[in-house]
Amino acid sequence: MLKNLVIKNYALIKELEITPSNKLNIITGETGAGKSIMLGALGLLMGNRADTKVLFNDAEKCIIEGAFDISSYHLETFFKQEELDYDATCLIRREISPQNKSRAFINDTPVTLDILKALSASLMDIHSQHETLYLGNADFQISVVDTFAGNEALVKHYKTLYDQHKKLNLSLKELKEQSAEASRQMEFNTFQLNELTEAQIQAGEQQKLEDELRLLENSEELKSKLNLALALLSDSDNAVTAHLKIIEKSFEQISPLSETFAQLYERLKSCAIELKDIAAEAEYEEAKVDFSPAALEKIQERLSKIYFLQKKHQAKTEEELLVIQDELQEKVNKVTSLEEEITATEKSLQRLYTELIKEADAISAARTKTAPQIKLELEGLLKEVGMPDASVKILVDKTEPNLYGTDKVTLLFSANKGIAPQELKNVASGGELSRLMLCIKYVLAGKTALPTIIFDEIDTGISGQIAIQVGRMMKQMSNNHQIIAISHLPQIAASGNTHYYVYKDTSESRAVSRMKKLSNEERITEIAEMIGGKNPSESAVKNATELLTLN
Repeated sequence: MLKNLVIKNYALIKELEITPSNKLNIITGETGAGKSIMLGALGLLMGNRADTKVLFNDAEKCIIEGAFDISSYHLETFFKQEELDYDATCLIRREISPQNKSRAFINDTPVTLDILKALSASLMDIHSQHETLYLGNADFQISVVDTFAGNEALVKHYKTLYDQHKKLNLSLKELKEQSAEASRQMEFNTFQLNELTEAQIQAGEQQKLEDELRLLENSEELKSKLNLALALLSDSDNAVTAHLKIIEKSFEQISPLSETFAQLYERLKSCAIELKDIAAEAEYEEAKVDFSPAALEKIQERLSKIYFLQKKHQAKTEEELLVIQDELQEKVNKVTSLEEEITATEKSLQRLYTELIKEADAISAARTKTAPQIKLELEGLLKEVGMPDASVKILVDKTEPNLYGTDKVTLLFSANKGIAPQELKNVASGGELSRLMLCIKYVLAGKTALPTIIFDEIDTGISGQIAIQVGRMMKQMSNNHQIIAISHLPQIAASGNTHYYVYKDTSESRAVSRMKKLSNEERITEIAEMIGGKNPSESAVKNATELLTLN
């Protein structure tokens, strides 16, 4: 519900502020005085685009600000999703600078026009002859039936299931694409995996083989050098160890004479032990050296295999080859894993689809049951607003599952006797569609919390008793929903709880649109002028008084 509206520097409005009633607000005034300017300003709050042409003073900023009571609209989830502060009183502001920069705010937080549109659609419903085209919208028609049937909870649950089904279906599609790609690569990956598995690569193997290869390739020189070393160390009369023994004996004899000689003797004994140890190890290694063409060929073949696989897989070490082998194993295993996941997903999808169709059938049954009731109620209301021969038909046809269930709802209408109801795009004038929309909203008003409804001269083409009835319908709707109606009919004007008058003030150098709230006496005068023109007769004043009394 709109609690307060401030308009600054917009079109012909220099500055305007109104606090509308929570019931039926009527706006009247002279043609061209600016009644519809307020609609343009509200349109900016609903996210419509604007430029500097809307500025009253092109050197100042235009500001449109509306305060709304949103406590009954259940919008907490929307605010949470958009990361906005929630308050029962929501402040929406729109600014247009002289530089043609537009900004929008919700509770003082900057937002995009898309977010503003999404929120304001729940707060305001501007209805004019131009908006009657919305009647032909399939989503609107199905929402009318669902609201009348009280399907909100069922539809909400269905939409949750539908969203889950859609996401799961997408996941299944992706899994199948992955499986197809994995299957295409399966033969190649399996071949490469088998090649690496059969090679039985071991970490550190390459270095060990390369060390063995160097020994085998230099075995002749190794044996020769080791034999020479052994001969000089211990295997000849002139061996180093033999001479060392003589030297050791000499120092043993003189060691008692001095601490220095004693230390030298100990060091010589250590050298003798170390040389003996070296000779023994050299002898052991010499015995191992044995040139084997077969062993050399085997190592060369093994290393060639490792080098080939490293080059093929662009790996530098055996460890990298083992990582690649594990990755190939995962890819091969993934085919089986994906097939199992696909099977499980298909089963989940089938279970979800069964639940989805069950929910859709319940919604469809309610729609089918409700359609004739809506028909009767609308036809009864259409008679009251001057279309006694109007007929309505609501078709509920089966279709593939979609966001709204498994139904296609079509509203058929005929305003004239003897003509079968047809789709709205093929029948009815703007005035007839306006009254049909009024009747629909009248029906819905008792079923759900509607946003603030703004009627822009939907009373075109009616008069007399029908106008009185339309006014009564609006007033009855306003018992539960705020309504703002721009009208040129005295019967409609008289039905309001609050009456605003728009006029053009030419007292300054530039014409300015102004609006004032009328007192009861001022309302009588305004309605009398709507009946009989300026300087209304006593009869017109009396008629105005009677109209107000009726309401």
